[in-house]
Amino acid sequence: MSSSRLPIVTVSELGTHVGEAVSLRGWVYNHRSSGKIQFIILRDGTGFVQGVAAAGEAPDEVLETARTLTLETAVRMDGKVRKDSRAPGGYEIAVTGLEVVSRSSDYPITLKEHGVEFLMDHRHLWIRTPRQQSLLRLRAELVRALRDFLDDRGFVLVDSPILTPAACEGTTTLFQTDYFGERAYLSQSGQLYQEAAALALGRTYCFGPTFRAEKSKTRRHLIEFWMLEPEMAFVDLEESMRLQEEMVTYAVRRLLERRADDFKTLKRDTSALERVKPPFPRITYDEAVELVNRKGVPMEWGEDFGAPHETAISEEFDLPVFVHHYPSAVKAFYMKPDPDRPETCLSADLLAPEGYGEIIGGGQRIDDLETLEKRIAEHDLPAEAYRWYVDLRRYGSVPHSGFGLGLERTLAWVAKVDHVRETIPFPRLLHRIYP
Repeated sequence: MSSSRLPIVTVSELGTHVGEAVSLRGWVYNHRSSGKIQFIILRDGTGFVQGVAAAGEAPDEVLETARTLTLETAVRMDGKVRKDSRAPGGYEIAVTGLEVVSRSSDYPITLKEHGVEFLMDHRHLWIRTPRQQSLLRLRAELVRALRDFLDDRGFVLVDSPILTPAACEGTTTLFQTDYFGERAYLSQSGQLYQEAAALALGRTYCFGPTFRAEKSKTRRHLIEFWMLEPEMAFVDLEESMRLQEEMVTYAVRRLLERRADDFKTLKRDTSALERVKPPFPRITYDEAVELVNRKGVPMEWGEDFGAPHETAISEEFDLPVFVHHYPSAVKAFYMKPDPDRPETCLSADLLAPEGYGEIIGGGQRIDDLETLEKRIAEHDLPAEAYRWYVDLRRYGSVPHSGFGLGLERTLAWVAKVDHVRETIPFPRLLHRIYP
């Protein structure tokens, strides 16, 4: 039986209770017997700890209960905390009380190898494993770090709508829905609304899900992903890039400081991350095209980069690298043309090292009315849907810049995982919306 009189603690708190009797709540991650000793690996969401129920030490009823445990059975466990460097987390519990809260049977994910499709079908259970828990903790810390960075610098959180009447990143990747007889779309980006907010509040950002109906099956693509999108009035492209490199550096350092154990769980060598600091290297689109062709990845000037091109570029640098001044034709309608070279625009993408591709895209926005109206017409966009957006150039327009950071790609680079599907709790992929 388990006693309710003992202090209830979490696995993460065991270090402050060595030598004390405590009570834990959790699930059986693994269980094995060795002669007269029962070993129980308990997880509680904050970590993993080994419980040891030994004959002659634990009551007979505890030993009997321990022998019947199955994977993911929910239990209450009482016992004395003691140090053990060989045990998970460095501590173990000498079990004196054990109570089954809810018994699990035929748990489908065992400690053997499983195929990716099987694990994706059971994503609701896969997230219970140590690796997936570490990725979710890193994700949560990354979100906190990015928001703290912006909040501490005077940015105001302004939520952008998910349902919108117009496209932001092109009309070919929109999810359309009916909005009481009108056409509406799932948001591709909150940027346009952040531009309105920035002209009201100076520096703003939104953070939320965005949707792209892209028929892509690469390791970098999700149908639904999360973006952090700051927007700044009276800021040019160069100042925006400086903020980006400072923000990425801040976030990486924060993860290294606070989530070291999760990096160890992932077996991530963090030496490359420890070198991340401003300034990041910068190359023009022209220089990037020359580079990829020199490395045997052919492309013509005016084409957009694909994954092989971005990988070829990032391989040349130990730090994230900015590629700036893309051709206007491959960027969105709102990008400001370079006054000295109008066929290019004041845009910049930040490519992560180690082949993880673009993690930030941004630039300086068109700030004059005539140019914006012309670009909307050239892109054959419905003028009425953008009437409010055009108003921003009519009433107190100023130079302004912004960018969007893709959370999942950034985490994939930081954690060094092969596919972004592991960086989001429940990924939405081409042909996969379950669970």
